Amino acid sequence: MSTSRLQINEVFHSVQGESTRAGLPCVFIRLRGCPLRCHYCDTEYAFREGEGRSIDELVAQVEEIGCPLVEVTGGEPLIQPGVHPLMSRLCDLGFTVIIETAGAHDISACDPRVIRILDLKTPGSGESDRILWGNLDHLRPDDEIKFVITDRADYDWMKQILDKHQLIQRVACVLVSPVFEQAKGRDIKGCRALDPSELAAWILEDRLQIRFQLQLHKFIWDPQTRGV
Repeated sequence: MSTSRLQINEVFHSVQGESTRAGLPCVFIRLRGCPLRCHYCDTEYAFREGEGRSIDELVAQVEEIGCPLVEVTGGEPLIQPGVHPLMSRLCDLGFTVIIETAGAHDISACDPRVIRILDLKTPGSGESDRILWGNLDHLRPDDEIKFVITDRADYDWMKQILDKHQLIQRVACVLVSPVFEQAKGRDIKGCRALDPSELAAWILEDRLQIRFQLQLHKFIWDPQTRGV
């Protein structure tokens, strides 16, 4: 696969909906394709839809938008080798670059200036056996860990992983969110919604020093809206 071109699903300027940078303006570069099939996936359109674009074209578009924060996402961005020169180019130009990855592919090849958000798939996702546990050895203090929780069993699994690998102490933040589509609490296709108040109560009861989050963009726009 060429490292000078990427299969791109969409590029858009929006409000960051998750992570410690939630609420900040951000340019999103969504790559096409993903080998995982999480039960609660809300971007299935990125599996198939997209077109080839050069790194030069993408960098020029990001520069034209003029937003200092860029997130590379998917799909699964690490399945395309060209993602690495793209991120390095953006870092060279002074952009703050984030990549969100499912954790099933090696993160060690990422430019050290890139902030990695590692989405560790819980058993409820149906893809927890795809986790590349060696990625935890490459975590840096600026990185973040994300868990999407479907039920109490997922929550208890997350606590075991946090304790076993001392993740709270090793990364900038541990993010946790319920499978929850928007304020009305609609289920996501393929997975029952988890009431956010239940998850919040579990975290408070256990005194966990982690960041509860909801997907902010799904409260601003309809959850089915693309390009936001």
